[in-house]
Amino acid sequence: MAEKQVSINMNIAMITNPILFQLLVGVLIGLGAGYLGSFMILKRMSLVGDVISHVALPGIALALIFEINPFFGAFAALFLAVVGIWFLEIKTELPSETLVGIFFALSLAIGILITPEPELLEALFGDITKIGSADVFMTIALIIVMFFAMFRIYRGLTLSVVSKQLAQSMGINVSKISFLFLLLVAIIVALGLKVTGIFLMGALVIVPAAAAKNISIGLARFTKLAALFGGISALGGILFANHFGLHPGPIIVLTSGVIFLLTLLFKK
Repeated sequence: MAEKQVSINMNIAMITNPILFQLLVGVLIGLGAGYLGSFMILKRMSLVGDVISHVALPGIALALIFEINPFFGAFAALFLAVVGIWFLEIKTELPSETLVGIFFALSLAIGILITPEPELLEALFGDITKIGSADVFMTIALIIVMFFAMFRIYRGLTLSVVSKQLAQSMGINVSKISFLFLLLVAIIVALGLKVTGIFLMGALVIVPAAAAKNISIGLARFTKLAALFGGISALGGILFANHFGLHPGPIIVLTSGVIFLLTLLFKK
């Protein structure tokens, strides 16, 4: 009986092990970020992916002030920005890069002003050690939703990358597809802020996808490799950081950079 109780306690300890939480959340976010990043590169929105994470800072600040999960504050700010960018892009016909730049500057200014100073470093660079069981379940659920949504809009999104006119002629609502895609980007960015922070989340979206593009020929291979490289970046970065007592966020990004450099040796 005692041996059985010890075994149960060991299993519980393994399940609630912080490093396992970090690895699971990090790998899932890396997979999602890399996958979405492949389409951002195809849509020539690489800078958008880097800049849009900064828009979350005011939301994180409000979440810290009111002591709620930073994800909800970050996603609220990103959602408002996505709606604003989508609406203004239709009304003004300005490129999305220009509109994201406007929202980036305003959000960063507001966020720096209202973010409590002790938590500012955490907001900028993330703190994966504070991930708990609730974050794990939320990440799993939202990553499943993200991949399911991408499966549903994959055809329309791909056609809109090739030609907006072609997609529209086939009855595809390009504006709606773009909005849904930006919304998914907002979700993955909000999830990843605890992993890499607002300064580095854009790199986790773009760098693994850029590495995959170096050695990919077809679209299917490109998107799968981008997701794989994102997951490997998170896995390797977290393990390396924990082993040497370093901050995981920058190490994850540096790991993705090493993968990118290695792919240059096999560039198609």
